[in-house]
Amino acid sequence: MPRIAVINRNSCQPKRCSLECYHYCPGVRTGEETIVIEESTNRPVISEELCTGCGICTHKCPFHAISIINLPSELEGRCIHRYGSNGFALYELPVPRAGSVVGLVGPNGVGKSTALEILSGRLRPNLGSGEAATPKQLNEFFKGSELQSYFSDIERVKVIYKPQSVNGLPKIVKGKVNDLLLNVDERGAVEDLVSALGLGDILTRDVKFLSGGELQRLAIAAASARDADVYYFDEPSSHLDVFQRLNAARAIRKLAKDGKAVVVVEHDLAMLDYMCDYVHVVYGQPGAYGVVSSPRGVRTGINVFLDGYLREENVRFRRESIKFEVRPPSKFRAAGKLLLTYPKLKKSFRDFRLEVTPGTLHVGEIVGVVGPNAIGKTTFVRMLAGELKPTSGKLETKLIISYKPQYPKTEFDGTVEEWLRSVLGEFDPAFEPEVLQPLGVMPLFERNLTELSGGELQRVAIAACIGRSADLYLLDEPSAYLDVEQRLQMARVIRKVIEKRDAAALVVDHDVLSVDFISDRLLVFTGEPSRSGTTHGPMEMRDGMNLFLREVGVTFRRDPQTGRPRANKPGSALDREQQERGEYFYL
Repeated sequence: MPRIAVINRNSCQPKRCSLECYHYCPGVRTGEETIVIEESTNRPVISEELCTGCGICTHKCPFHAISIINLPSELEGRCIHRYGSNGFALYELPVPRAGSVVGLVGPNGVGKSTALEILSGRLRPNLGSGEAATPKQLNEFFKGSELQSYFSDIERVKVIYKPQSVNGLPKIVKGKVNDLLLNVDERGAVEDLVSALGLGDILTRDVKFLSGGELQRLAIAAASARDADVYYFDEPSSHLDVFQRLNAARAIRKLAKDGKAVVVVEHDLAMLDYMCDYVHVVYGQPGAYGVVSSPRGVRTGINVFLDGYLREENVRFRRESIKFEVRPPSKFRAAGKLLLTYPKLKKSFRDFRLEVTPGTLHVGEIVGVVGPNAIGKTTFVRMLAGELKPTSGKLETKLIISYKPQYPKTEFDGTVEEWLRSVLGEFDPAFEPEVLQPLGVMPLFERNLTELSGGELQRVAIAACIGRSADLYLLDEPSAYLDVEQRLQMARVIRKVIEKRDAAALVVDHDVLSVDFISDRLLVFTGEPSRSGTTHGPMEMRDGMNLFLREVGVTFRRDPQTGRPRANKPGSALDREQQERGEYFYL
C-alpha cells in the first residue's frame, strides 16, 4: 500500500513550534532519519520510505500541517505530478474527448485546476519526481491509454485555457471589449457569442471598467472565439446569474457540437449537468492529494459524487451521502416575532432605478434573494446595511446588522486569526466549534489574509460576518468560489447561528441548489438589468421560484435518486409540461 507524507507549507510554522514532529517521531528516536530538519528553512522533511504511518507527528503538530495518508494499492506508481518533497500529489488525469464536454467535479484543493494546467501545457508533469518528465517518459507512462496519443502530440495540439480567476484580466488586456473580441475571433463566431452571452451592451466599454460577471462572460466569449483542438474552462459560472450560467453552458456545449474537445471544472451541479456528456469525480484530501476517477455518464457521475462512494474503485471518499428534499416546501409560518418591516423605497442612480416594495422579516427565518445580475440586489442589501441611503422612502431600524459584501476586501496586512480578532474581538466560546471548524477556517489561521484563494477568503468572510452578534445578517453571494460540500456546510452553519441567536438573514445567491437548500422564503428581483429593478416579496418558496424561473425561462426537475435540481432541456416534453402547469421547480 503506497503511503505519502504531506506537509502544508502554508501551515507549517517552525519558528513558532518546538519541532514536535521531529522530537516525537519513533523513527527519529531510534536513530533513523525518518524526519530531518532542513538547515536553510528549519522545516521538517519526512521520508516516506522510512515512515511507518504511526500518525504521531500528525497529532503532535500544533498547526495541523502534516498528513500521513495510506493510498489504495491501485495508485502505486500512478502519480502524475507532485509539488516537491512532501508536497501535494495528483493521481491520474481526465481524458479530453472530441465532440464531448467532459466535466470535473470535486472539492476545492484536490487538484482539478492542476489537472487542467497539465493538460493545457501550462504545467509540465513530473510523474512524482523532482524534474519535469521528458516526452519519452510521458509516452511510456501513458502507454496503452487515450492520453498516450494526446501527450505524444501535445506540441501540435492547440489548446485554449480559461483560468479560474478573471479578476486579473484588466491587468493583462487593455482597450475596448469589441476590439478584444475581434482580435481573437479565429472562428468567425464573435457575433453569435456576443448575442448568446449578452455582451451587446458592453462592447464599447473599456475592459478595466467591467464587473466580475462581465469579465467572466468576456473571458468565455474570448476563449470560445479562438480556434483550437481542446478548450479548458475553469469555473465558468463564477459571478454569473442563473440565466447567464445557462447561456454560458449552451455556448460551451456548442463547441463540442462543432467537434471540439471541451473540459470544464464546475461547482454548480445544475450547470455541470446541463452542459456535460461525461464527468470525472475528483476525490482526495484537500491540500494533500487528489485522484481523478474514471469517466462516467454525467447523471451517474454527479450522483456518485453526491453519494460519496465509487463502486467500481471500491472507494468511499465521504462518510455520508448528500440528499436533497424532494417534496415542495410547506407554507411558511413566521418562525418568530416580527423583526423588521421596511417601507416602499426607491434608489436612483444616473442610469439605474430600483423600486423596493414593502416587506417584512421575522426572527428565525432565512430569506433567499434571487434575480439577474445588475438588477439591484446588492443595492438593496447595502441600503439595509446602512451603506447607501434611499432616494425616497425612509429606512429606520435599531437592529444590529452584520454584512458580508459581494467582494470581500483583502487589504489587511496580517494573518487570518489577527484579522478575525481585529473584527470580532474576543471569540465567543461557541464560535470555534459552531462556525470556524465546520467552515474549515481553523487551518487558515496562520495564513496571511492577502495570500488566500477566492474560496478560502470567502469562508473567512462568512465566518467574520456570522461571528458577530447581530439581529440581521446580510450575505451577498456567499457561495462564490465554494465547492458543493462547502456550500451546503455554509448553509447549515448559517441556519444554526440564526436559530440560536433569534436573528434573521438575507442571503443573495445565484446557485439554485444553495438557494433551495437554505431559504425559508424568497425575495425576487425582476426588471431590466443595468436599467431598472423591482422587488417582489418576500414570498413563499414555491411562488418565488415560479416567478423567478419564469423570468429566466427555465424549468427544473428533481433527480429521482438524490433529489438534486436538474435543469430541463429547453423545449423538452417535461419542460413544456411544467411551463403549462406553471410549476417551474417544485412538483
